[in-house]
Amino acid sequence: MPTRRKLAHLLAAYAAALPVLLAAPAAVAAPHEPPPPPAAIGGERLGLSGVQVAPLAGAPALPGDLTGQSWIVADAASGAVLAASSPHLRLAPASTLKILFADTVLPKFDRNLVHRVADAEIQGIGPGSSLVGIKEDLDYKVEDLWRGVFLSSGNDAVHVLSHMNGGVQQTVTEMQARANALQARDTRVVSPDGYDMDGQVSSAYDLTLFARAGLRNPDFRMYCATRDALFPGAVDKNSGQRGSFGIANTDRLLGKYPGLIGVKNGFTTEAGSTFVGAAERNGRTLLVTVMHPTTYQKVYDETAALLDWGFAAADKVTPVGKLVDEAPAGEPTPTGQAGGTAGVPAPPPHPSVAASAPAQAAPARDGAAGLGPVGWVAIALALTAGGAGARFLLRRRGRPSAG
Repeated sequence: MPTRRKLAHLLAAYAAALPVLLAAPAAVAAPHEPPPPPAAIGGERLGLSGVQVAPLAGAPALPGDLTGQSWIVADAASGAVLAASSPHLRLAPASTLKILFADTVLPKFDRNLVHRVADAEIQGIGPGSSLVGIKEDLDYKVEDLWRGVFLSSGNDAVHVLSHMNGGVQQTVTEMQARANALQARDTRVVSPDGYDMDGQVSSAYDLTLFARAGLRNPDFRMYCATRDALFPGAVDKNSGQRGSFGIANTDRLLGKYPGLIGVKNGFTTEAGSTFVGAAERNGRTLLVTVMHPTTYQKVYDETAALLDWGFAAADKVTPVGKLVDEAPAGEPTPTGQAGGTAGVPAPPPHPSVAASAPAQAAPARDGAAGLGPVGWVAIALALTAGGAGARFLLRRRGRPSAG
């Protein structure tokens, strides 16, 4: 019986080894930890939700009846943020996105340049858009077009200037690049006029960056502070003379709030109300942006209340953040994921793209797939022993029995 005893020992060793080896922990690299979320632009507190303010002794209380989903009060010169509420919250900007449009396109054309409008330049404007009343086959000075943008929030004027700039898509691309350069990472541009479009977002913080940059341009400052103007009209068929009509700035605080400079209001049924205002008092210029309060009129009331508070509290609060400066020329700016902007998630890939993407191997959790080198060596030894036992059995079965 010695041969049977030897075989039994081999088989027992093989059977005992496999469960231990197969149950061994997988020797695979630990999955990579996700990177920490990027710090909020302008300071950690600006990335928090809710009201952020750091009052010192004698500071006045913030207005108590604010309904805006997001707002910010900042000093235009120093960039100090005096108070804010969810300033990086991404919301539809409506026509306040025209501030970025002006930042991008205004420096490109002399105000006295005359442009004849082609019919194609005033096509494709969203239904229900605000218009200044531009007609095809007529000449307009660039300064007239900009008054149409700032006073009447005319999407037709935006489209004409966009075509002069190389087209709507070219202008959208340049606006996004300008936003990136200003480190406005909450903004994704889809239309140059701010018309409601899927995925088009900005924030109170970014809109304030745009306004601060725009006010450094004297022409921008002049247009946004203009209360009313005459706009070129049609040519009279009988006299051959071209008429004009009056337009007025739709900013309801302009001329009513002391020291108000401008900047831009916005409203759509879907986006609600948004307003960016700048005012000067005793040599200090403050910027206030309010996004999406409960009613249209409240956007002006709350802006005025925050301006009042800001001028009273400017030296009695510790800043909770700051408006960042424009990135130096030539320095690469973050662009985020493909199809989006930095900090703005890109839309999911088309199903055909997702289907063709290489599948990621899931980490092995059990079984031989997770064995390390030592485990495989042990398996090989066990299989060798098992193979020897199997060959021994075959040889025994091939021989005649001794009886």
